[in-house]
Amino acid sequence: MFASKPTLPGERVTLRPVGPEHVDGLWELVNDPETTRLTGSRGSIGYEAAKIWYGSRHEHDDRLDLAICTAEDDSYVGEIVLNELDAANLSCNLRVALVGPRVFGRGYGTEAIRLVLDHAFGTTALHRIELEVYSFNERAAHVYRKVGFTQEGVRRDALRWDGEWHDAIIMSVLAPDWRVRVI
Repeated sequence: MFASKPTLPGERVTLRPVGPEHVDGLWELVNDPETTRLTGSRGSIGYEAAKIWYGSRHEHDDRLDLAICTAEDDSYVGEIVLNELDAANLSCNLRVALVGPRVFGRGYGTEAIRLVLDHAFGTTALHRIELEVYSFNERAAHVYRKVGFTQEGVRRDALRWDGEWHDAIIMSVLAPDWRVRVI
């Protein structure tokens, strides 16, 4: 379903297929303390492993990994990924991560999500795209609601971070709902 790896231009960002040329940005992303907290990520991969990871994403037709680059100067500010494809049920997961506070609040994530949803629902047979967001990440939850995701449920105490438990909020958007929003 994701054999084609498009470049998706927007006003603020351009989404590009990830490759080894983006590894420095990925390295910054996976090592930023605020980004790892917001995504619940633990540990880090080595720099060489990151190069191999980004260099191999084009080989997978069951996922779409795109670098979020600024339209202004094409600098890497994050990634957006459609993964966990369930082809039988025409659904997948969405995840997005920005490199940290220096790029938060500029609309990069919002536009990236809209671009990837337009692409997914406009060029594939996908019916459902879901995600999880931790309860303390109110900024991201607000963005997801703003672009059309609906809360479906909560996984209670899904993340233990710094000795405290946090819920994971499950959200989704369906193709018919998305099409109504963009008409």
